[in-house]
Parts: sequence; structure tokens; C-alpha cells
Amino acid sequence: MVDAFVLGADCGGTATRVVLATVDGRIVGRGRARAGNPVATDPAGAAAALGEAGRAALHGYDPSRVVGAVVGLAGVARLAEPEVSARYAAQWSRLGLSCPLHPVGDAVVAFAAGTPAGCGTVLIAGTGAVAAEVHNGAVGRTADGLGWLLGDEGSGFWLGLAAARSTARALYRGPPSGPLARAVATELGSTEPDGFVTRVYQVGRDRLAGLAPLVGTAARDGDPDATAILETAAERLAGTLLSLHPAPGPVVLAGGVLAGVPEIRTAVQDRLVDRLGRPGVPAGDAAAGAAWVALRRFLGYADPALHARLLAASSGGAGMGPPGGGPARPDRRRPEA
Repeated sequence: MVDAFVLGADCGGTATRVVLATVDGRIVGRGRARAGNPVATDPAGAAAALGEAGRAALHGYDPSRVVGAVVGLAGVARLAEPEVSARYAAQWSRLGLSCPLHPVGDAVVAFAAGTPAGCGTVLIAGTGAVAAEVHNGAVGRTADGLGWLLGDEGSGFWLGLAAARSTARALYRGPPSGPLARAVATELGSTEPDGFVTRVYQVGRDRLAGLAPLVGTAARDGDPDATAILETAAERLAGTLLSLHPAPGPVVLAGGVLAGVPEIRTAVQDRLVDRLGRPGVPAGDAAAGAAWVALRRFLGYADPALHARLLAASSGGAGMGPPGGGPARPDRRRPEA
């Protein structure tokens, strides 16, 4: 068994990442491809992205030595559809893998990227936002994750939309004077009020989510509007998690917003300390988290030191991406949907 491998994959709305790890926690192969969420993109393309990233991770290694594979993705329920399942099975076959493909919700691998524990709670804030209970590789109750129209409060899209709203109001008061309004107007290519509003309605949701990093930068430059947006985002995100009334156990903070905007992460952690007595653990690479789930599920491993070695080995690899990245579930955003 010492020469065996496990495969871990994180298939998100921004990118697909795969790692190949030894059973003693060394990552020996990595692969990355385009978006692999079968809800956010065409299932055939999503399956092909997993195949491409898996092929890169396996390069130079015998796929017959892979004893377990866990694939984390939003939209995991789509794999129950025969046509979608067949797409993934075909890619698996082309990779030469004989072990089964075990799909889990993206919340499961995000949680595992922060803790070796089997049960606890995870808050994911990327393009969207959702909190979820995790019970031994399965998603329990969730909060938010309702998409850009009904929820995702504090997410990258929410931040970008708040920045656009603030900028529109500022432009109608006069020429943009604050760091946030200037940066957003420049990014969208219009400083004229009516033209700016028209431009906002023309760009897609991803472009609005891409404005999120400008909020953090403007706040660091002392912009009060940006600071207020970050504070509100932290309040909404903490409220989403706390609405689940988390039981004792690890709380993991994942996604590009919580990783890439330290002001929000710190503010969320402060609120969790006040309410739960613990700040939450920042997650590492979700693909490595998927590899840990594979080690637990297929080999029964539970050594925290092995988990730490596996996640440390991934610290220089693919992370959680910029604040606009993370879980992208624009239609139905539940971790298991």
C-alpha cells in the first residue's frame, strides 16, 4: 500500500484543480484546467476539464496505483443524471483509472481543506456565499447559497454590486472623488452618471464580481464607503454562519473573499469569537482537502499529522483564487445542487 496514490479534485466555477498524493501525504502531481462546475458550465465541458486536469496530475505515474479518488464540486447532484454521469465515466476511463469516482459537495472538500475532523461547519465566500454543516463526508443543513438574485450576502458578487451602487450614487453627486468611485468608474469605463449606469447593466455577473478586490484596496486607502461595505459584508457572512447555530467542532472559512480580503476575514473571525468563542480556521487548497477525504474514506486514515503534511505540501500550489473566485453556482447554489 505504500506505493499507492489518492486523487483529489476541486471542480469550481472558475477552475478545476487536481492533486495526486501518496498515502503518506506527499503531493507528487498537480493539474489545472478551466471551470468544472456542471451547473455553471456545460456538463460535457466540465467533465472534460476534470479529465484535462487529472491527466496533468497523473503525468508520469501509473493510474492503476490510484486506490481512491474524491471529486468535490458544486452541482454534484447532476452526476445522478445518466447522460452527465456517462460524460464523467468516459473521462475516468480515458485516464486509465480503475478506482471509482466518488463525488461530494464542494462544502465537503472546503471543510477538509481546513481541518482533519469529520464533522463541523464551513463558511464559503467566493463569487457566491454559503454556510454548511458537514457530517463525515456529507453536507447537512445549509444557509444562504441562494444565488445572486436571492442571497449570496457578503460574497464577491455582493461586494462588486455594492461597489457599483456606491459609485453610481457618487457620480450623480459630482465627479468621482473617493478611491472606490474612481477605481470602479475607471474599471467599467465611464465616469458619466447615466453612461455608468448603462454600463453596469451591460456587463455580466462575473464582471461585477470582479470589482470585489477594488473594495478592499479602496478601504486600505481610507475610503469610508469601501470600509462600510467591508464591514457590512463581514456582518452578513458571520450572520449566515451563525444562523446554523453551529455545534461544538471546527469552523472552517473558505473561498476567495475570506482568503483574499483580510479585513473581512478578521471581522468575521472577531464576530465568531464573540458568539462562538472560536475564530474559525482558514482553509487551504480544496483539491488537497479532497485528497484528505479520499484518504479517510478509502483507507480509513485519520492522523492529524498526515492532514497537516498534506495541506502544507499544497500551500505553494493552487489556492483559493482572487476574491471574485471561489464557488460559482449562479443558478442553484446549494453545495449539493
